[in-house]
Amino acid sequence: MSRPLVSRTALMTALALGLAAPLAAQDAAAPEAATEAAPTVTADTVVARVGDVEFTMGHVLVVRRDLPAQVGQLPDDILFQGIIDQLIDQHLLAQELDGLDVPDAVRLSLENERRALNASAVLQALLAQEVEDADVQAAYDAAYGDAQPTTEYNASHILVATEEEARAIIAEIEGGADFTTLAEERSTDPSAQGRGGSLGWFGTGMMVPEFEAAVTALEPETISEPVETQFGWHVVRLNETREVPPPTLEEVRPQLAQQVQQQAITDRIAALRETASPELLIEGIDPSVVRDDSILPE
Repeated sequence: MSRPLVSRTALMTALALGLAAPLAAQDAAAPEAATEAAPTVTADTVVARVGDVEFTMGHVLVVRRDLPAQVGQLPDDILFQGIIDQLIDQHLLAQELDGLDVPDAVRLSLENERRALNASAVLQALLAQEVEDADVQAAYDAAYGDAQPTTEYNASHILVATEEEARAIIAEIEGGADFTTLAEERSTDPSAQGRGGSLGWFGTGMMVPEFEAAVTALEPETISEPVETQFGWHVVRLNETREVPPPTLEEVRPQLAQQVQQQAITDRIAALRETASPELLIEGIDPSVVRDDSILPE
């Protein structure tokens, strides 16, 4: 989104500081018992007025939704009053611009903010549209229609600093030493210590290439020659393998539905661009200008 007219963090920090002072006094005053039923509140409920300008519950909730987490944790009564005060103060300060030229920086920020908010509203509307089962099925067929079971590996390793150390460990294992014990005593991999060097189950693409190549070349219950990776030297043992079938449609439905929605957004933007035929007028402009804030008006 565009840069706010005034830093929202600064405004909310001021709000938090402004609310902290009266907190003790408000806690000390016992609220009067309610004598009437609370009114029904909607987004259009007016909660404050300055002249003929009204502030509604909708205005309050939009501010509260975007608050930093630490400010949002204030007690409800303090938060409610503070947001209303903030809206009133911002309105009064904004009135100071009446009769004056709106600064260019304010105008630019307003234009960007309006554009971003309107675009966000359209995106939310697209995301709210129900995803058709047929579209999810088509996405599943495209992703997994020809998929075959994949192999997963359960392996352990001992990580050391040098090839000589790795070869010495291999010699000890071949001489009858226990791999698990050596991993717990010698491995420099903290995640493997206490687990006998076990890495659990993993599929292809989850380990660095050199390590994966060593694992896939092994037979179950055998160990590798020393394997060098960016982490050091490994002695790898393949414990077992298993075949994993492709996921069912129901298992991946949420991810596929999200993909369908994202594709709908991508297609919509592409169609809009084709219709609008936007022009890029940046030929000859040095891209480094994007970092030159001195161009901005005051």
